[in-house]
Amino acid sequence: MGDLGEAFIQAPEHRPNTHLINSGDLISPDEIPTIDLSFLGHPDHDKTAIAKEIAEACQRWGFFQVVNHGLPSDLRRRVDETMAEFFNLTTEEKRKVKRDEVNPMGYHDEEHTKNIRDWKEIFDYFLQDSTIAPATTEPEDTDLRKLTNQWPQNPSQFREICQEYAREVEKLAFKLLELISISLGLPGDRLAGFFNDQTSFVRFNHYPPCPNPELALGVGRHKDAGAITVLAQDSVGGLQVSRRSDGQWFPVTPNPDALIINIGNCIQVWTNDKYWSAEHRVVVNSSKERFSIPFFFFPSHEVNIEPLEELISEDNPPCYKMYNWGKFFVSRNRSDYKKLEVENIQIDHFKA
Repeated sequence: MGDLGEAFIQAPEHRPNTHLINSGDLISPDEIPTIDLSFLGHPDHDKTAIAKEIAEACQRWGFFQVVNHGLPSDLRRRVDETMAEFFNLTTEEKRKVKRDEVNPMGYHDEEHTKNIRDWKEIFDYFLQDSTIAPATTEPEDTDLRKLTNQWPQNPSQFREICQEYAREVEKLAFKLLELISISLGLPGDRLAGFFNDQTSFVRFNHYPPCPNPELALGVGRHKDAGAITVLAQDSVGGLQVSRRSDGQWFPVTPNPDALIINIGNCIQVWTNDKYWSAEHRVVVNSSKERFSIPFFFFPSHEVNIEPLEELISEDNPPCYKMYNWGKFFVSRNRSDYKKLEVENIQIDHFKA
């Protein structure tokens, strides 16, 4: 990506602590929990014990890792190889499927987080091709538009492998959604209806070596907007999570057999702040490239997000006003392309 231009430089208070990350003996023993999902292969297994583990993780961290998750290791290997092959193409070739405000899926190398450019390049594709979303961010405008994926000609098997991966990780996302619902004392299918016409998508991230990793971030601090994120990462490391209790940043140690799960803003609002959508970021380094694959599990554009009626009471009144997911999604998407004069839309804007 060349030299580190001014657009990439983080404010001093948000720059990474590279000394902590690069010294293995300084990494804190406090880690996000790891949860074993091997029971998912046994339909008669009692899910309440594992739901309790998830509840504790969602309240304290908003993050956890899962092992024995059922995602085929061979598929993961093929996805990793295909992703690396795509990002190894020339910039000219990758930009043939460059995304923009009209076509929000495809290749992009100028994404902004909180108005600072990220040190990364990405490729995005919808789970459902095509996906329906609002045409504009205007509340009164009811027009919709059909969004489709852009697929590169190379690698030749790219589309097929991408779609296979999306189908498999979607299965896991629905299982996690059921466990989160049970953890709240609700029926397992309580949240599933919000995803009938989902706007979910998969992202491939490539973080090249950075000449000044002490000044930039692969992804700036942010919270995920949707319901659940399922992240596959390589062995390089770089993901950091802010602990709910004190805001302290903690690195997530890579585990090649695990997937990282975090809950997003939708779950935080549905649970009326009982569960936590944690701020997180990605640090980069000067010598190794890093790859990761997040799956963003998003509701239908029609869904209105508000605290679930079963979880609010006179003693626990709603913390949020209702907002429409589709309008929120479109507004967040458009901030990816340029530096805005105002802060990007956040769930705090809907605080009751």
